[in-house]
Amino acid sequence: MRDVRKWWPPLVREVRRRSRDPVIVQTLRSTGAATIAYVIALRLSPEAAPLTAPLTALLVVQVTLYSTLTTGIRRVNSVVAGVLVAIAFSLLVGLTWWSLALVILAALGVGHLVRVDEFVPEVAISAMLVLGVTAVGDTAWARIVETLIGAVVGLGCNLLVAPPVWVDEAGASIEGLARRVRQLMLRVGEEAAGRTPAQQAAERLHEARQLDHEIVEVDADLRQAEDSLRLNPRVKEGLLHRIVLRTGLDTLEICTVVLRVIARTLTDLAKEREPEPLFPARTGALVEQLLSEIADAVVSFAVLVTTSVSVSAESAEARLAAELRQAAATRDTLARLLLEEVRHNDRQWQLFGALLTEVNRIIDELDTEHRSRRLFEELDRYSREQRERRPRLTRMRERVRASRRAMRNRAAAARRSL
Repeated sequence: MRDVRKWWPPLVREVRRRSRDPVIVQTLRSTGAATIAYVIALRLSPEAAPLTAPLTALLVVQVTLYSTLTTGIRRVNSVVAGVLVAIAFSLLVGLTWWSLALVILAALGVGHLVRVDEFVPEVAISAMLVLGVTAVGDTAWARIVETLIGAVVGLGCNLLVAPPVWVDEAGASIEGLARRVRQLMLRVGEEAAGRTPAQQAAERLHEARQLDHEIVEVDADLRQAEDSLRLNPRVKEGLLHRIVLRTGLDTLEICTVVLRVIARTLTDLAKEREPEPLFPARTGALVEQLLSEIADAVVSFAVLVTTSVSVSAESAEARLAAELRQAAATRDTLARLLLEEVRHNDRQWQLFGALLTEVNRIIDELDTEHRSRRLFEELDRYSREQRERRPRLTRMRERVRASRRAMRNRAAAARRSL
């Protein structure tokens, strides 16, 4: 009994933690939707094994409610289009090699015409499956019914069981990218403080270029998180969350680009000064200190944009502001030392100036005031695009707001008259 008491609480905590894992939630939702669709199709479809229904439900239940709605509509359109193409061909010709080729060609063309996007092959698949059976009419309608059952069940599962929100996963990806940028920036700073061979500096440049591939992966995670915030009843202020994460990733992408330019500048400087050190001892130590401070600020920025609790966000913002002030002070000291170096020896003064310019760019991009302006600009741009895309809905909202203001004004006037 004592053993059970020892391992039972950790087991319960592990089950609760796993039950909130988006991957596990998505797996259970997909399995449940496919099973329910098959049970319903057994009663409504004339087919003995109506596997089209669970297949459609499995494919329609995507990771987000937004993609489920858009995917479900396109998938139903693709299947119906393929069935109609098969019916038309079955009335004219049988199944031969040349009729199959014509069916595939026509189905793919129709798929592009009805704009089902990634489900264009589904049009041809549906047409071939229906054309290859004897009782075309019955099978065609059975396939349409099964597809509708699977799509409805898939949509219903996402409406009744809210899909997981992938914001935490996207935030972890953004923080992971920031920490990789920090590690590389620290290595660049350490090597800049000593005698760096040109080959070693070129290796750091190659590592900086490799960060582009990681940005693509983080962008994919962020797109999934953005979709999970759309039309999700569990999420409030989804637009603000999407803009905060997207602008945060944009800023980190700019920082990686500037880091790549810094690595290129130091590589060129190493080639020019080899076998001498890149900088004098004091100047090199300041370069290392500056890049270390900026690296810490990059991580603090990532923590800021991925933090949802207001208290934690305020502390992260205060920490970021302090780190940027320290980095700016170190930059000013480094600028004075580089200016003295240029006055004594003007070799490679362009590279010194380029290094300071690149450092200034990162500090400016991470600045909290710059970020606030960017957020307001993105919100204004989104509102403007929505007004231009849906002018009637915008005018209706403005009329409702105007009527509410008028009612409040009349109520206030009535209270004053009393």
